[in-house]
Amino acid sequence: MPDYYHVPSLVLSALLLPAFGYLYYRFRDTRTLLWFMGFVCSLASMVLLYPMGGESFSPGVQQWMTALGMTAQLVGSALFLSSLSPLRFRLGRWQILYGIPYVLPQVVVAILYFGVFHESTEGPLRFLYPTLGALSYVVAVLWSARKDEGSMPLALSLTINVLAGAGCFWAIFTLGIAWAIHFVQCGNFLVSALLILYVFRRPSPGVFLSMMGFIAWSLRAIEAIPAVTRDDNVLLQLIHVIVMGKVVAAVGMILLALEDELNFNQVARERERRARHELAAYSGLILSRRRVEDFDRLGDEICAAVVANSRFAQAALVLERGGRYQVAGSGGLTQAASRALNELVERIPLADFLASGTTPTAVERGQTLRLDLEPWLAPGDDLKQMHLTPVLAVPMAGRVSVEGALLLMGMRKLHKDTQFEELRPDDLLPLEMLAARLQATRNQVQLFEKLIDSEKFAGLGQLASNVTQQLNNPLTVILGYASLIGQTAELDPRDRKGVEAILSEARRMRETLETLSRVSRVHGDQLSAVSISELMADMEQLYRAEFLQRAIEFRLNIAPDLPRVSANAQQLRQAVLHSLQFALTSVEKQSSEAERWIRLEASCEGGLVQIMIAHSGESFAQPAQAFDPFAPTQSAGESSSLGLSLCSTILRDNQGRASAVNLEPRGAAILLELRAIGAAGALLG
Repeated sequence: MPDYYHVPSLVLSALLLPAFGYLYYRFRDTRTLLWFMGFVCSLASMVLLYPMGGESFSPGVQQWMTALGMTAQLVGSALFLSSLSPLRFRLGRWQILYGIPYVLPQVVVAILYFGVFHESTEGPLRFLYPTLGALSYVVAVLWSARKDEGSMPLALSLTINVLAGAGCFWAIFTLGIAWAIHFVQCGNFLVSALLILYVFRRPSPGVFLSMMGFIAWSLRAIEAIPAVTRDDNVLLQLIHVIVMGKVVAAVGMILLALEDELNFNQVARERERRARHELAAYSGLILSRRRVEDFDRLGDEICAAVVANSRFAQAALVLERGGRYQVAGSGGLTQAASRALNELVERIPLADFLASGTTPTAVERGQTLRLDLEPWLAPGDDLKQMHLTPVLAVPMAGRVSVEGALLLMGMRKLHKDTQFEELRPDDLLPLEMLAARLQATRNQVQLFEKLIDSEKFAGLGQLASNVTQQLNNPLTVILGYASLIGQTAELDPRDRKGVEAILSEARRMRETLETLSRVSRVHGDQLSAVSISELMADMEQLYRAEFLQRAIEFRLNIAPDLPRVSANAQQLRQAVLHSLQFALTSVEKQSSEAERWIRLEASCEGGLVQIMIAHSGESFAQPAQAFDPFAPTQSAGESSSLGLSLCSTILRDNQGRASAVNLEPRGAAILLELRAIGAAGALLG
């Protein structure tokens, strides 16, 4: 009688097969590929084992169709098993799934028994089939002994292997090779059902349907019970359950993939929300200080913010001071751990620390590095016992060397599903942006401190110059009259001694004034050839992320073939930073409904290189007084006006000029003009 009751299952499985192909195309992982291949084998076995044409094939063809159909069933069941436990072993340079050597002896048995020897077990075949079964059993034991995330407990896995192996060998010697093959398939499906429960660990429709489908698929072994085979009605109903179990398993596994995708999207949204919250928390840190020492004292506050908002329960900020590294602050660490870490980082040399290519990155295309502190451990250090030697380091790279690093330890678990717990770039991006901000702000504070000291010394020098000039004229008169009196007048010894004392003290005062005059002369830093294109590229890299975070459009326009300018590179960089910070503050005060933008442009005309920092914020009340220190008319505040005053001083010291203009209909711009190398003449004004 033709097996027409297999037609619905065959049609439904064929209709669902493209869904598994799309899942593999969508995810491109081992699991979905094995699912697709497993259902291809299932369809092939249904077509080969249950032909709808009755006795239309010759006995020889039917035997090979049976052999190939049984082989497809064995391979399909092993593929499902491998998809849920994709453990591998190394063979040379190849990583091989355990499912391959596990199913190969079974395939050989099916082909030899059904196809080559036509179900014969005479002669040497009586020992060959059990030997091949023993090989497959040994691989199964080794496979189950390997521990993996989401695998069954070792005791349960080994118990199932012992029982399944005993049942298969009992079937070989009592029921025959065919029933032993059926027992192997049923065992594979039953173990697959258990693995679904341990791998996915969630009460969901996909897990329930997949388990029920595989359990129904494994009921073929019940046909070995004589009471079942004698009742045709019971046997027919059992076959219907087994056949429809394949469809239920397919639907359940598709639901599993969709549930994983939904979970992934939910986790991605949670990660994005957490990253935004983390960025907002770090942007709220007030880092501006007048002295580097005051900035470095913020280390504990910075690390506390990192521990409170990031995935890491422990953090330490390492900064370079006086030619060596020191821990400027920590969070989540005990005093003993922080002290031991500080003693260790002091032994780290500045040269080549966290240099590119010397340390592996934590995530692909990330800046965070995996750092092992063991090479710098000293006898008696407790960091290894505290499990603080492997750390993640976010470098704060300077122009010459790494000027510090943010060390991260103790990664927290944020999701119960372990597949979403691996470290991702969005976990580290806020911290990398924070480290870049710390580096830029600290450099800014260092130069700001230097500029303030320079302004103070310049003021003292100017005062000394004025005092020298004002005292030099009357002193010259005193020396002239004293010399004249000493040469022409008739003086007694006592008066002459007084005149000589006046001359001696006056000459001594002149020497003092000459020394003071030499000290009052300002010796500027040596000028060099500075590339404006590289400077502008650095500014874009430094500020673009902050502009995006604050929803400010950033436009960069650099004229081609810009000549170099003669200036102090660090001072010129600081002048542009002051101007950009002023523009950022002005735009921040602008209403959120209006268009918010900052434009950075560089051009050359007439031997002058002009840098323009334009913004859409409030215009200058008096552009001519924009660079006056502490000008009350500055819309951006006194601190920003002081920065513009320092900016003007920097340009003046570098033989340049700073000016301010208002834009129409709204906005303002700061113009920095410098002489191009090789250009003759001076700046106008």
